[in-house]
Amino acid sequence: MRLVETHIFKEVHDKIEFLIIKRKDDDTYGGVWQMVTGGIINGEKAYEAAVREVKEETGCDAEKLWIVPKVNSFYSPDEDRIISIPVFLIRVKPNQDIKLSSEHTEFMWVNSEDAKRYFIWEGQRESVDLIVQYLTIEGNTLNFNEIELKK
Repeated sequence: MRLVETHIFKEVHDKIEFLIIKRKDDDTYGGVWQMVTGGIINGEKAYEAAVREVKEETGCDAEKLWIVPKVNSFYSPDEDRIISIPVFLIRVKPNQDIKLSSEHTEFMWVNSEDAKRYFIWEGQRESVDLIVQYLTIEGNTLNFNEIELKK
């Protein structure tokens, strides 16, 4: 099992808004609010999976893509191993239309504090803090690596 987590944000009037999506009730972790998560297909790079999953789950087109310097993890009892999940950040246009996949039932644009209140895993909340630090603190030493998107 190879997975990615991808946070989506837009800038509106110099404020950052995160897109959060709610899993359908009869799915694994049903009813949970999250960022885009999904699997990496064989032969696909993790960042390619992030862009693809964002498009599939939300209909969003990525304007920019960064690697967040964080890896989340969880224990998979089926595989009896720890799964490591790279974290990505995608910026979309402020007027981006959202078209949810059948995996999700609702979406909201929220500020960082609200995003952290909705996320149930600590690692996901920590990712939001890193992202906000990177995007808002002038002169910070945090340096996200941007990945050039293919047009």
